[in-house]
Amino acid sequence: MNDKQTIKLTYREALKQGMLDALRNDDRVFLMGEDVGSYGGAFAVSKGFLKEFGPDRIMDVPLSESGFTGAGIGAALGGMRPIVEIMTVNFSLLAFDQIANNAATLLHMSGGQLSVPVVIRMSCGTGRQLAAQHSHSWEPLFAHIPGLKVISAGTHEDARMMLQPAIDDPDPVILFEYTAMLNMEGEIPADIQSVDISKARVRREGSDISIITYGSGVYKALGAAAELAEAGIAAEVVDLRVLRPLDTATIVASVSKTHRAIIVEDAWQSVSISSEVSARIMEKCFYDLDAPVERLCGIEVPMPYPKHLEEASLPQKDQIVALVKKIVNYG
Repeated sequence: MNDKQTIKLTYREALKQGMLDALRNDDRVFLMGEDVGSYGGAFAVSKGFLKEFGPDRIMDVPLSESGFTGAGIGAALGGMRPIVEIMTVNFSLLAFDQIANNAATLLHMSGGQLSVPVVIRMSCGTGRQLAAQHSHSWEPLFAHIPGLKVISAGTHEDARMMLQPAIDDPDPVILFEYTAMLNMEGEIPADIQSVDISKARVRREGSDISIITYGSGVYKALGAAAELAEAGIAAEVVDLRVLRPLDTATIVASVSKTHRAIIVEDAWQSVSISSEVSARIMEKCFYDLDAPVERLCGIEVPMPYPKHLEEASLPQKDQIVALVKKIVNYG
């Protein structure tokens, strides 16, 4: 702990501590997924859990995403608080029927009689040269579905604290975590108790432009904002955090103040989170804009394997800086 009363930890450790808290605080909570037990998790997030909590609460499952996601939904209907881990987001398509047609719909189709308090965690985004097999940013697919809450842990603080309020939510929650950030170190307040998973968060105040992003784009945006400050441009960084339902009020408040906006995300641009955010800005604060809304998104190709092409396929800090300067100097 340093003089500012913060704790330094990796993103992986933040995720691990969040799960440990949840498992220790409530006997109804259990973790199920591929290799979460004996192996300690594909990304070592649940290492040591099996020894502490035993096989009834740390469950290795067969390679059947549809099967074990359905089992998690059933356990939630039965009063448990399951954490279902889908190893990487590409495997979530094998469970999509369970998520979209069961977890998301049962409250509505039962006339409010059946709640589904399941949390489905999945590792998302670029996978450090895992190519098109495992490097996907499919948050927009899930954010499209009514009945789900979709949240994105783009900072160490959210990685540490988002899980508990997700478990407390009576409805299904999709929690996106980011493979590329696992070894990244960061600092969080030593006395942090909780985070609000209903609202976006302004990570840096500014007056000249709003950089709106989420997930692995947050630290890139913050780095770009720091560099822009040296050039005399005060960029505000808005971390969406909650992708469904979007916190439109925070977006509108920021853009109404700065009068310019750029939306940054790793997902492909077509039919994306940035598409929806851009539309809401145009609907809610068109007359506040001093320049067109711009988007910086992933290149619309399957993720390449070579590192230099992987990096070229995703928004980078220097691109954010260059596009912001263009927007601020518009007209």
